[in-house]
Amino acid sequence: MSALICGSMAYDNIMVFRGRFREQILPDQIHILNVAFLVPEMRQELGGCAGNIAYNLHLLGGKPLIMAAVGRDFGRYRERLRERGLSEQFIAEIPTELTAQAYITTDLDDNQITAFHPGAMDHAHVNAVPVDAGVTIGMISPDGRQGMIEHAGQFAAAGIPFVFDPGQGLPMFDGETLKHFVSQATWVAVNDYEGRMLCERTGWSEEEIARRVGALIVTRGGQGSRIFADGREIDIPPVAPVKVTDPTGCGDAYRAGLLYGLTRNFSWEETGRLASLLGAVKVAHQGTQNHHFSRETLAAGYRSAYGASIAL
Repeated sequence: MSALICGSMAYDNIMVFRGRFREQILPDQIHILNVAFLVPEMRQELGGCAGNIAYNLHLLGGKPLIMAAVGRDFGRYRERLRERGLSEQFIAEIPTELTAQAYITTDLDDNQITAFHPGAMDHAHVNAVPVDAGVTIGMISPDGRQGMIEHAGQFAAAGIPFVFDPGQGLPMFDGETLKHFVSQATWVAVNDYEGRMLCERTGWSEEEIARRVGALIVTRGGQGSRIFADGREIDIPPVAPVKVTDPTGCGDAYRAGLLYGLTRNFSWEETGRLASLLGAVKVAHQGTQNHHFSRETLAAGYRSAYGASIAL
């Protein structure tokens, strides 16, 4: 059972400013803002929602297929995909563009200034959802605007159930477009902030959205998550991580657990708890694709966290 994950592939350039932005930015001078931050620490990580979700789902033993548009600088990322045994079949290279890039500067108060260059991601619509590749479930994650619209329509036309996961891409869409996404989707996954925005733009409450899909999944960071399904509100408790190192990518890890649970017909309680556990594993590691686990170690972690067994 293959999962087609439509979304971004990106390089994350992460820098640390050993000071505080508030000490460098003068409130009465922001109309002529011109600042520079010395960042002695910098690292480049492999990222993007589609890449992160696929990485975690592959570790679980799932069969992820990535559908994304990348640029002429994708070589290093491509090598890592091959090393991990992840398919490149539906990754299109746009030779005139760079792969999407995020430049993230964090200060000592954990404030962040981020610049994002979409690059090849804006060409995501050159790809089309395949109808002959054995895809049984899909996911629409943040991607080029036109790509997200077209891919949702293609999933719906092909009768392939999919998760609508708008993430950071949600502000690109007005209320009517979001309503159309929800009408096509089988499930909707958002964090609590995105959930509030989705409700405001559509004019629908969480319960109303949930009635239009198989389930509405709302993640709440360290507060766990809530799943609206079958007329119920299911609270999923958080899993205490070994340590909190880097929250970037935790939502993507959660979504991999969500896809895995859906393909295995787990109950919503089991699916949510597995997804929450994956987020806790990820937060203990720096970067979005540097953590490792096996199904055996994950099953042991599940027993420890919830006092129950799960067949992975």
